[in-house]
Amino acid sequence: MQEPAPHDLDALADEHLRKARAASHGRSAHLVMHDGVLRQSVIALVSGTALDEHNAPPAASLQVLRGRVRLTAAGRSEELRAGQLQMIPKERHGLAALDDAVVLLTAVND
Repeated sequence: MQEPAPHDLDALADEHLRKARAASHGRSAHLVMHDGVLRQSVIALVSGTALDEHNAPPAASLQVLRGRVRLTAAGRSEELRAGQLQMIPKERHGLAALDDAVVLLTAVND
């Protein structure tokens, strides 16, 4: 069995940042990998846009590929920049773009 070709995260980041800038809601997302309970998505957000507070999966991390974002949960916030990786709290949380930003969300779902 042949493995799928590798994904070019730089190209996906460029593509979805262009789509986010053109979208009225300022966002674009793409499910890059889905294998059993594992999901990885590229999410692009235009500066000033946000993903409102939502429930957390059982396990997740956020890697910032471009720009800066603010991850909020339970009254706390953490500013993250390109090149940083952060575990996502196991509680309701939100994400806001401080600059035009692209993140790689890795989540394990039940």
